[in-house]
Amino acid sequence: MRRIYLITYDVCEPKRLRQTFKCLKNWGDHLQYSVFECHLTPTDLIRCKAELAEIIHHGEDQVLVVDLGSAENRSDDLVQAIGKPYSDVAAPCIVV
Repeated sequence: MRRIYLITYDVCEPKRLRQTFKCLKNWGDHLQYSVFECHLTPTDLIRCKAELAEIIHHGEDQVLVVDLGSAENRSDDLVQAIGKPYSDVAAPCIVV
C-alpha cells in the first residue's frame, strides 16, 4: 500500500543540493523548489531515506518527511494553494 509523503530539504552545499534533487526526482514529483510529493511503499520509504542519508551532511543539512496518508484515499483538498493553483500530478511516479 502506497502512502503520500511530502519531502522537503534544506541543503547547504551546492553539490549535495544537486545530488539531493536528483535522488528525489527518482522517487517522486517535483512540486516546488526543494519540495517533492512521493507515493511510496514502506520499502520505498526506507530506501529513499537511506539514499538521502548517504548524500546529506547530518550536521548542516535537513530533510523533512511528512506523511500525508494513503495514496488510495487521497482527498482532492489534501493540498491547498494560495496564489498559483496547485495541479495534482496526473500519474504517480513508479520506480522500477
